[in-house]
Amino acid sequence: MKPVLIIRTGRAPAPIRARHGDFPHWFRVGAQLEPQRMRVVDVEAGERLPPPGDVAGALITGSAAMVTERAAWSERTAGWIRDAMDAELPLFGVCYGHQLMAHALGGRVDYLPGGREIGTVTIQMLDAARNDPLTGKLPTEFRAHATHEQSVLELPQGATVLASSSRDPHHLVRYGAQAMSAQFHPEFNADVMRAYIDRKHHDMRREGFDPHHTFRQVAPTPLARRLFRQFSRHHGLAAG
Repeated sequence: MKPVLIIRTGRAPAPIRARHGDFPHWFRVGAQLEPQRMRVVDVEAGERLPPPGDVAGALITGSAAMVTERAAWSERTAGWIRDAMDAELPLFGVCYGHQLMAHALGGRVDYLPGGREIGTVTIQMLDAARNDPLTGKLPTEFRAHATHEQSVLELPQGATVLASSSRDPHHLVRYGAQAMSAQFHPEFNADVMRAYIDRKHHDMRREGFDPHHTFRQVAPTPLARRLFRQFSRHHGLAAG
């Protein structure tokens, strides 16, 4: 059986890792992957990705890096994404992974107008989501955790937006039958979201946001996680 690839584009800050674990663990739990079937490749550290045909699917993590930096490892991963799309490999990108997929396929990524989006946000499903095999049964609104400074400002040709927030019109995007991406974090739990808000406390104040209010508004996001799990199951990547 082919492995499920986790493309690691970064890592959680050390204090968060020490208490809550790191991206591969959150992705495994959120997407219900079998540990023995996972293969983690740390592209930020220079590790090489296998050919798309050697894996069953790939999940792309978030990162503290910026897609607009055009780092060599990031651009190599963008090329791999294009090859994976040609091979019709199941792909799900999250945050940086979401932005990198859009960039790789011809979209434009840059800083989100108005500053960062952080906290538990309301995601609104769009009309296109009603007929999607993974989002058709979701309610018109659900909660999700988010923390990002950059965003997908222009979509690649042929991409379909499935959901948005009040701040970001491109929170959930489908690129074809096998590939989608989310700006929000379906792998986060509420404790992880609170830890990120704590860490960004001073930045938020400097930018005119109230971190205490944002912290108090953190809530569970079961439907965001369910979407992640459904993608994994739909494409035969999940345990069971």
